[in-house]
Amino acid sequence: MFSRHPRWQRAGDALLAAAILVGSLIDVFTPRAQSGWGGPRALEVLSAFLISAPLLWRRRYPIAVLALVLVGAFIDVAAVAPRQPGFEPFVAMVVVYYSLGAHAAEHRSTIALVASLAVGVVPSAILHQAPGNVLPVVVWSFAAWIVGRIIRTWRSRAVALEQANRELAEQRELQAEAAVAVERGRIARELHDVIAHNVSMIVVQAGAAAHVLEGQQPHVRSALEAIETTGRATVDEMRRLLGVLRHSDDGLALAPQPGLGQLERLVANVRGAGLPVELHVEGTPAQLPPGLDLTAYRIAQEALTNALKHAGPASAELVVRYQPAAVEIEVRDNGTGGVNGNGGGHGLIGMRERAALWGGLVEAGRAESGWRVRARLPLGADS
Repeated sequence: MFSRHPRWQRAGDALLAAAILVGSLIDVFTPRAQSGWGGPRALEVLSAFLISAPLLWRRRYPIAVLALVLVGAFIDVAAVAPRQPGFEPFVAMVVVYYSLGAHAAEHRSTIALVASLAVGVVPSAILHQAPGNVLPVVVWSFAAWIVGRIIRTWRSRAVALEQANRELAEQRELQAEAAVAVERGRIARELHDVIAHNVSMIVVQAGAAAHVLEGQQPHVRSALEAIETTGRATVDEMRRLLGVLRHSDDGLALAPQPGLGQLERLVANVRGAGLPVELHVEGTPAQLPPGLDLTAYRIAQEALTNALKHAGPASAELVVRYQPAAVEIEVRDNGTGGVNGNGGGHGLIGMRERAALWGGLVEAGRAESGWRVRARLPLGADS
């Protein structure tokens, strides 16, 4: 906001000080019969500058500015205008008392208020030989100070709220980063299982081929034996890697991971859990790479799990679309819920991380009736 920018605040203070100075000098040089000013010209000019120039620093040094303005007002009342106090000193005092309340620390502000009223304002009003002026001056000064304190309180609460919002946003970012790290670890463990299974199959097939070729084509048989030996070493190394990736309660899993061929079983399990689901396959099913097949299955599984958790009383539909260049997974429900109300759940983080691994994307949001998750996974993308 412009009003809170230091440059605009300084410009506003400069305009205020200039306006009070110009008004005071106009009164100084107005004929005595038309002006309430009536003292020596030098004191008139000094008083005009004392009640205006210090306002340039009213935010940074509110107590010092109050003291200077009170001196200028005292000169105005005691020496310059014994008959009629000027209007500009009154305006300046209202401004500095507001500044005292708005910009000084609480205890110092209260002490300065009491001391200034007791030492400056009240004696000046009495010195003017108009005791009836004491109460209005005190009331206006106190009222300006109260308004300043209220503004200071609002400002402090606004700053505290902004700080709390920043901290909350930082916490959300940290939680999102932690969730991404957890999901990437889980994806890495599952892909390890896929790769380890494939390497194990290579080892078995290489050993079988070498046995069939026993006594024949020694160069080919030596190459197959080398493949078998290297493959076994690779599996051993991957087992060690798996020990790093897995939690202590995770078991070794070198068996094939699930794929789109197991969707019927997945849908049956979700139905058994209480969510009616219809499965539709569009296009000609294609043989997918094991990792991509696993990714598509996990996205469908996570989307159905979210629907089961958040959709409420509803039904869902799982659509798998085989296209020439991609495979699409879409889960729609007609419930009233969503993922944390805004699509920001950790399940969606996992789906997006899985899709990004294959150059794909996941979209989630409100549909015409209910919630929809749609994933598109390119075929032939570099992993």
